[in-house]
Amino acid sequence: MKISEIFHSIQGEGTLAGVSSVFVRTSGCNLRCTWCDTPYTSWKPEGADMTVASILEAVEGYGARHFVLTGGEPMLFEESVVLCRELRARGKHITIETAGTVFREIDCDLMSISPKLANSTPTQDPYWSVQHDKLRLQPEVLRRLMGLCDYQLKFVVAAEADLLEIRPLVESLAAKAEHVMLMPEGRDSKTLNERSVWIAEVCKQYGYRYSPRLHVLLWGDRRGV
Repeated sequence: MKISEIFHSIQGEGTLAGVSSVFVRTSGCNLRCTWCDTPYTSWKPEGADMTVASILEAVEGYGARHFVLTGGEPMLFEESVVLCRELRARGKHITIETAGTVFREIDCDLMSISPKLANSTPTQDPYWSVQHDKLRLQPEVLRRLMGLCDYQLKFVVAAEADLLEIRPLVESLAAKAEHVMLMPEGRDSKTLNERSVWIAEVCKQYGYRYSPRLHVLLWGDRRGV
């Protein structure tokens, strides 16, 4: 499978924010979010082909118990199933970060699903605008992923109008409010802080959970964190 980077950091998003974790970032994606913060795994995929054995060796070198398989879109790769099975056998806690457009029977502890809203559509690119909108929401895939293990639905929020998409989707999926995470879109501290205040108020109103982007606040918008 094509790997963009492997690194040790803290989880910056979701219910496990702040937890020391090893990240394996796959390269390659079936979507093209306009605000993608890892374009080197989507718009211009970079990386090297690695075997499951070589990935396991690299991960073990860090000694952390928590493991995050992210992307790109890690569910595109059949090897992800084997990798997670081997990590589980080694006693790792496994989080998979996915857009929820591809289903695989995979062993993990937390399915971190980030359904893409209309704010993600790359209107600047006519081809990918159409392709992206065709794929970005797959309700049946979302339901199946939610049924595999503990889950969180993590929405990237840019404007209050995004709630007009989020609330009906959450209701149609019968997702519990405490499993719904709202996270501000932004790649710098100023933007994140400005959006965080009103997003936190929305979370209070609907019983959703607020998700920070700790890695951006701590280290800025750069790779390997």
